[in-house]
Amino acid sequence: MTVTATSVDRQDQQEPPTAPTRGARLLRLVPAATAALSGVLLYVSFPPRTLWWLALPAFALFGWVLRGRGWKAGLGLGYLFGLGFLLPLLVWTGVEVGPGPWIALVVIEAIFVALVGAGVAAVSKLPAWPVWGAAVWIAGEAARARVPFRGFPWGKIAFGQADGVFLPLAALGGTPVLGFAVVLCGFGLCEAVRLGLRWRRTREVRRSAAALALISMAVPVLSAVAARSLVSDKAETGTATVAVIQGNVPRLGLDFNSQRRAVLDFHARETERLAAEVKAGKKAQPDFVLWPENSSDIDPFANPDAAAVIEQAAEAIDAPISVGGVVERDGKLYNEQILWDPEKGATQTYDKRQVQPFGEFLPMRSLIGAINDEWTSMVRQDFSRGSEPGVFDFGDAKVGLATCYEAAFDWAVRDTVTHGAQIISVPSNNATFDRSEMTYQQLAMSRVRAVEHSRTVTVPVTSGVSAIIMPDGEITQKTGMFVADSLVQKVPLRSSETPATKLGILPEIALLLVAAGGLGWAIGAGMRGRRAGGV
Repeated sequence: MTVTATSVDRQDQQEPPTAPTRGARLLRLVPAATAALSGVLLYVSFPPRTLWWLALPAFALFGWVLRGRGWKAGLGLGYLFGLGFLLPLLVWTGVEVGPGPWIALVVIEAIFVALVGAGVAAVSKLPAWPVWGAAVWIAGEAARARVPFRGFPWGKIAFGQADGVFLPLAALGGTPVLGFAVVLCGFGLCEAVRLGLRWRRTREVRRSAAALALISMAVPVLSAVAARSLVSDKAETGTATVAVIQGNVPRLGLDFNSQRRAVLDFHARETERLAAEVKAGKKAQPDFVLWPENSSDIDPFANPDAAAVIEQAAEAIDAPISVGGVVERDGKLYNEQILWDPEKGATQTYDKRQVQPFGEFLPMRSLIGAINDEWTSMVRQDFSRGSEPGVFDFGDAKVGLATCYEAAFDWAVRDTVTHGAQIISVPSNNATFDRSEMTYQQLAMSRVRAVEHSRTVTVPVTSGVSAIIMPDGEITQKTGMFVADSLVQKVPLRSSETPATKLGILPEIALLLVAAGGLGWAIGAGMRGRRAGGV
């Protein structure tokens, strides 16, 4: 075998492989760190802060780290984004039960965001990828709102936009369309910046691609401006004067549940105090009164003393009261709203339909009990679900009821309106969660629901923050936290339906089809590319 001088020279010139430098190793961590930090940035855009616009750079950065990557990298980066977002957002879930359930919830919910990351990475190679990517995000939210354990939609992008310019889009297509617009605008920002930097380097950017990037930012904003006409505070079927009672609780945390009679007495006392102010002419006479969830954890149907307290309060205020009770019927436990008339007593009831997993019922009880007995003792008996939407008839006013956790679910609020609700009420009990951000996150949901259905939304809460929200999402009155207080206001009764109310789930289905189309296109293009490479 002969070796030419040329080949020897080439071999001599070859340098042995060297290990990556420290700088190179750190550089590899940049996408992972950016994904996690952009998730934190998205969290900061949520209430109680009013920094809704931070969602746009958050998704721009998320799109930047995903664009052009494989699905496996997208899966990991998406998971880091989910952790950065959900860990601080859901910290309130561990206020009274410790970090175990909080971490477990986040670990599971972040899997959905990881799958979204893989999907966005796949469609990021397609033309007009911001559209496909935003639809994939909404598909992830749709899945998270339904499974496991009937879903957990907390943290929908729409719920962080109560103070934002995109909010009117909720009336056009509900939370899916509102969330889609925000994510599309964020991904469009990413693409616009990317093309701008590329133009500076090469000056060879196609005008159509640049125009598409700008359109993906402009269209959501212009659509939101146009959608403002769908929301109105105008009374259509008269007005009603509503009173919202916040009685407060003796102590914070899970411990308050053992003080059921005191909580009932507090709400009755605040109602009687309001009655005295009405009699003195200081406040208007309400047409009806709304108490919060768990305002009577003593079953008034089984305990005459509790019924007597409610009856006395209703007679004092001379108006029917919606009471939040815990009722046992046929051996089953229900989280129930009870319409209590000062003359007729209990006339209507509504049983909460979307009960909270690990709060009102315990999935996999035997398995969880084997891990930690304390967790099973916190939920001794599971609540049963109601089956019918709640709409109470208060004379000429029809009030739809979505109890606490139900406000996070599109269907649970919408079907009260389709069944005739002219006002929506979200009776809640947040005392378990101390002074955490949970209260403000939930209040923002109610603001979005007000715009979505163009209805006044009242939020009576045991310990605050209680509020009255106009159909345009503006809070006109609210209480402090852990104080006894009442709110009285004349509000419009509305009967017309927004496009979001009429269309229901259809906008979400349309976006799911867009996501499926984008993913199908990306998978098909990848398979064709591999076949071509193998030839």
